[in-house]
Amino acid sequence: MGEEKERNIFIPEAWSDAAASIAYSPVTSNPPVALICGAKNSGKSTFSRHLLNTLLQRYKKVAYLDTDVGQPEFTPPGFISLTVIDKVTPDLAVPWMKEPERSFFFGDISSKRDPKAYSNNIFNIYNYYKKAYCMFKKGRNPGKTGLPLIVNTPGWVKGIGYEILVDMLKYIAPSHVVKLNISKERKNLPPGTFWLDEDHDVLVNLIEISSAYQDALNQSVLIQKHSQVIRDSRIMTYFRHCFPMDMNITTNKELAHALASQSPYVVPISSIKIRHLHCQVPSTEIFYSLNATIVGLAVSSEDSEDFPWCVGLGIVRGIDTSKNVFYVITPVPQSTLEAVDLFLQGFIQIPTSLLQVQGCLSPYMCTNVLPID
Repeated sequence: MGEEKERNIFIPEAWSDAAASIAYSPVTSNPPVALICGAKNSGKSTFSRHLLNTLLQRYKKVAYLDTDVGQPEFTPPGFISLTVIDKVTPDLAVPWMKEPERSFFFGDISSKRDPKAYSNNIFNIYNYYKKAYCMFKKGRNPGKTGLPLIVNTPGWVKGIGYEILVDMLKYIAPSHVVKLNISKERKNLPPGTFWLDEDHDVLVNLIEISSAYQDALNQSVLIQKHSQVIRDSRIMTYFRHCFPMDMNITTNKELAHALASQSPYVVPISSIKIRHLHCQVPSTEIFYSLNATIVGLAVSSEDSEDFPWCVGLGIVRGIDTSKNVFYVITPVPQSTLEAVDLFLQGFIQIPTSLLQVQGCLSPYMCTNVLPID
């Protein structure tokens, strides 16, 4: 069934050979850790999906570390996540939603605002992967069998983006690095193992392949993506899960009406801490800044206060300071919400189409919002 779906998109023979060489490395070796990198729109996400399906022909499960906060594979924008996959990707041309095993809410569509925090989030979630899936016991009865890992990276490969990628490569030390090149060489990453020192003794399989889309002159044809449209679509798909899948919601307008009519969760203000990820907000303006926004719903940890796990997103439907409550809409189940004690506010915005609901006056604004005393 997976192979039939793949016919809808062109996969070059070189791509198939590259994926197979990773998936079917010697049986005696550890499961592969493959990092995919390259310029924007070079085909990283499509190759990652193809590699995922190829790995699933050999392994029952595959881990997927997504570091592309602008256009992530399995989550809404703004997340760095680790997802464990046990089924083939249904369509190589379209990303699909899946609840991650662990995720951090970075709260922006690019690492530019805080490269250090971005990198630290990646390192922490990779550490979780190693602890959960790569700690092998010695002896006759080894413990964990390990999971192969795919690391998908963003297309910002110049300037600070290049430095972030180099740090990521050095920290993760993947067994395989797949570098996608386009015909405009100045936009590509440097040749060879650019992230390693000259006197390195690290064994790594570097695979360089070309973009799948080329014109008659053998020049790469970059697939222009309407990034904002894609991000808005992902957010709307996420909040569509607030409702049963058999509920008749087929358009953005119908989703907007459904969300505006949805009974929100009532969350005591006293039970929630608030953290602004990329800006400082005066204490008197905190409620104003939160109202009618998307927030990350996180669980704080004494062990890692700076890196709380995020369980999903919520829309702050309104704030009533007379009752000291937040009104929140989210698809996160109540059993999971009970552990949430932290709202993370970044720069992920509610799509405009969800705010424009005919017959409702500013459905996500509440007149009872007052500054903090």
